[in-house]
Amino acid sequence: MRPIFLPLLAALALAQPARANDSEAAVSIGGIELVANPHVSMDSEDLYISEKEVRVRYRYTNHSDKDLELTISFPLPAIRAADEEKYGYTALPDYSALGFETTVDGKPVALKVEKRAEVAGRDVTQRLAELGWPLDWITGSGEEPAFVRKLTADQLAAGVREGLLRREDHGMHFPTWDVVTHVTRKQTFPAHGTVEVTHRYAPMIGGSVAGSLFPAVRKDYPEHLKTYCIDQGFLAAFDRKVAARMKDPDAPMAYSETWIGYVLSSGRNWRGPIGDFRLVVDKGKPENLVSFCMDGVKKISPTQFEVRRKNFEPSGDLEVLIVEWPSIEG
Repeated sequence: MRPIFLPLLAALALAQPARANDSEAAVSIGGIELVANPHVSMDSEDLYISEKEVRVRYRYTNHSDKDLELTISFPLPAIRAADEEKYGYTALPDYSALGFETTVDGKPVALKVEKRAEVAGRDVTQRLAELGWPLDWITGSGEEPAFVRKLTADQLAAGVREGLLRREDHGMHFPTWDVVTHVTRKQTFPAHGTVEVTHRYAPMIGGSVAGSLFPAVRKDYPEHLKTYCIDQGFLAAFDRKVAARMKDPDAPMAYSETWIGYVLSSGRNWRGPIGDFRLVVDKGKPENLVSFCMDGVKKISPTQFEVRRKNFEPSGDLEVLIVEWPSIEG
């Protein structure tokens, strides 16, 4: 999903990672997930992240004496009822644009998309079907949904008692359920066997145009620096770019930020740590700048940076910042 540029006040209201002129939040997605399992280990994870593609290859081993058929879930960020009005500024994520592709031992496999309605973790999908209420209700308009406006006073009161509706002070009613989407499949893990799974998709990036990294204002945005572990080396390179462009009256001063989020924490749900972890972040162009929170980063090409870990247990998720300056046309 390409950034949809927003007015400054909207970006401020949403408390996005950067208070830039225009911005849109990234949607942090991640790898496949399994309910904690004592038999299946993740022997390796080879992860590639760029603005255009996320690609990850896993190797799993079933250490038990039996074949295991398990449901593998690729969870997508929930569309939350509490954020209904915010979506009016950021737009609803279009998960159909992700273009999921999965292969198992080199062969394509079918994926199933499942949507559920949840209220505080309670699944109410079946109850909505019984009532004839729609699962997808969030539009970002801030207006009372059309189906709610058709309900009688008794039906509204019953929905509130059941926790499916909330009544605002001004008298309007809004649904309370989040819409949770999972991409799932059945996966067989043969006894004492190893399986290789590759997954790829287009990330839902966010970004901004200029703003919080300029020397005069960066001290006002410490969270932005912390989120992406921006160090003095990065800032020095950024300042050199600014200085060079100030000498050229035809050079645009505005720069763009691209934000890519990836959920690493799902790797904790397998037997033991990830045996062999490799991350490659590609910044796209040699002249771009990149920053993310990982130790032991090694540059392996003009655009790619590598991290390797043995027996890796993710302690958090990954946020990647790419800074790009527009070319000077002459």
